[in-house]
Amino acid sequence: MPEPDKVSSPASRFARSLLTGLVADGVESIVLSPGSRSQALALVAAELERIGAIRLYVRIDERVAGFLAIGLAREARAPVVVITTSGTAVANLHPAVLEAHHSGLPLILLTADRPVEMRGIRSNQTTQQPGIYGPSTRMCDDVPAPEGADGEDAVAMQLAQRAVAAATGMQTGNPGPVQLNLAFREPLSSTVDDLEMWWQAVSLRRPQSQPQVAASAPAVIGRAPGTIVVAGADAGPAAEEFARAGGWPLIAEVSSRARFGPNLVLAYRTLLADETLAGQVQRVIVFGHPTLSREVPQLIGRDGVETIVVAAPGTEKYNPGHRVSRFEEHVVAEDPIADDDARRWLGQWVAAGRSALAAEEQRNGDQAASTMESARAPSLAARAEFAQQELAIMREPVTRRMLADALWRVTWPHDRLLLGASRLIRELDSWVTGKRITVHSNRGLAGIDGTIATGIGIALATEASAGGGTTRVLLGDLAALHDAGALLFGTQERRPAIQVIVGNDNGGTIFDRLEVAGTATPEAMDRVLTTPQHVDLSALAAAYGWGYTRADNRNDLERALTAPITGPNLLEVPLAR
Repeated sequence: MPEPDKVSSPASRFARSLLTGLVADGVESIVLSPGSRSQALALVAAELERIGAIRLYVRIDERVAGFLAIGLAREARAPVVVITTSGTAVANLHPAVLEAHHSGLPLILLTADRPVEMRGIRSNQTTQQPGIYGPSTRMCDDVPAPEGADGEDAVAMQLAQRAVAAATGMQTGNPGPVQLNLAFREPLSSTVDDLEMWWQAVSLRRPQSQPQVAASAPAVIGRAPGTIVVAGADAGPAAEEFARAGGWPLIAEVSSRARFGPNLVLAYRTLLADETLAGQVQRVIVFGHPTLSREVPQLIGRDGVETIVVAAPGTEKYNPGHRVSRFEEHVVAEDPIADDDARRWLGQWVAAGRSALAAEEQRNGDQAASTMESARAPSLAARAEFAQQELAIMREPVTRRMLADALWRVTWPHDRLLLGASRLIRELDSWVTGKRITVHSNRGLAGIDGTIATGIGIALATEASAGGGTTRVLLGDLAALHDAGALLFGTQERRPAIQVIVGNDNGGTIFDRLEVAGTATPEAMDRVLTTPQHVDLSALAAAYGWGYTRADNRNDLERALTAPITGPNLLEVPLAR
């Protein structure tokens, strides 16, 4: 491989070797926030972007940078590098690190630091950075400041290789965040070499995909009466395949990416709250991380219910009430026996789910299903009445259910949908039908942090893979304001096709559905829980250069969701309290 000319700063030379090593081992995206101590890393990243070796994203807020990396890693399932300066910048990554840890997402955090002689003497922006993320990292190395000695280039390349292996779970099967805490002395940077020749050489041997850990032999799950399969967040299509192979009912949360197929049970919360079928459940097999209902953990906690959880090795295990019977890394279903009882069990669940959904639609009073026969009626008066009814329907104010249904209907396999932590994700989870689309949600800790930044990361990764389509983000008004800084793009960066849909009900109305709403006074609820806000979202969008649309009724909503999205757009949907 061509050897670039030596640079005068040990910091720049080590940064060059480390970052080029990470790129050689498969890193394609770098997110950085500017800072003095990390300048050597930043300048090498800029050179790598210039020659087309990586995609670089610059964000002034480290929390935004961390969740942008979450979105990139979520969609691409590949390691993403995050670069920060020292001190509080490192702490600002912690929410994203926690989400990456609990969701198994491969982030490689390059946190710049003072050298050892400048620690513990109250230097500016200096704190105890090594191990700051505690048990959330798969690897944490405190790397001494480079001196420019022979062999440091090889050390940096080896460090890069270990970091990628740890972040991707290459040996462990447990991907997650990695922290390389990098000390640098002055001079903090120097001129960066032209890396064009290096990139031409390394691109020929760059891995096209990361090697996977050798899978253990799967456990065979045999026939048993009263079995259901539950797919939580990030379960993936494997859950649907398993349920179909075993002939078992499938309860799939909306963020599971398994909400489709002939075994899917609709309106599952209604069924689990009813003893008619739920009382007959004897075994639950869980994929992913169920987070969206109380009914699932309540079912697992019942006496006489055996629960098997399918989870990767080394990960934190889902175990509500410590009632899980056993954990398995991989499972396969025993070939089903075509008996009447098995068919009846599956048919009861599927039919009951459809009936529950139909009953809810009838209670919901959805008038949109007017028949075309009325439009063709021979009577002029009848046709006029039909037209008036249709007009009234299109002028209806948007409800949460209407928003959920419309968004689900316009999302297709080439699109991406990110659901924030709010009442709205539960609205979709309760009532939308099956559809094989890619749905993301940060359910590792289920916080409202970084939802817009995550969505932008997903949109950027989707466009980079030539996947096309639109990325839509659905979130509440407080989650949107919590991440307003994510609306700012770096200069010279492309802006993806993304639509951020803010269900604006003027505060955290999810608290209205919790027990506290029955005990707290309305004044106290507003002051410390629902926290009403009156931000002008159109002005916010304009300040950051985003397009803005407002949907006050069904017609506005349909037009906004079906219009072509060519860049960042914020859609505000006012909702009743």
